Amino acid sequence: HANLLKKMNFPRICLPLIVLLNAGMNFAIIYGLFLLLLLVTGNFPGAYLLATLPVLAILCVFALGLGIVAGVLNVFFRDAGQFFGILLQFWFWLTPIVYPIASLPGWAQSVLVWNPMAVIVSHYQSVVLYQRVPDAGAWLGLAGVAGLALASLWLGLSTYRRRVGEMVDEL
Repeated sequence: HANLLKKMNFPRICLPLIVLLNAGMNFAIIYGLFLLLLLVTGNFPGAYLLATLPVLAILCVFALGLGIVAGVLNVFFRDAGQFFGILLQFWFWLTPIVYPIASLPGWAQSVLVWNPMAVIVSHYQSVVLYQRVPDAGAWLGLAGVAGLALASLWLGLSTYRRRVGEMVDEL
């Protein structure tokens, strides 16, 4: 949004929030259609769905923090956008979304615990696919991801605050 930043005076921190809200609206529409499909097929998880709300909040904080860091880096390093695109592609395939975690060897499953998105995806799968609330160990893992999400948000906001004055000039 370089044109907006150059021409208008407004709190620039609003831009990542707008992107997050836009993605949230897309998610709400697609997730609503998915839940409708689950309802029609008789696989609706019911009250277990409430267990996904803290996971969604942690995911939003994590995405916002990483998005702010990526946005600031992209202003100063033009190739950062291409790098993040490649990095996200690898991260997608290292997260058990399109394959079950049980199909991996034991050593790979133990390494996958260090992937914060694998923890988040396993919570969603536990509730939506298997219709059960994750166990206490899974919630403890999610607490670690919540700490990482808060750290990424702090890093993003502090990076933004240090560089906000230079961003308009660089654009």
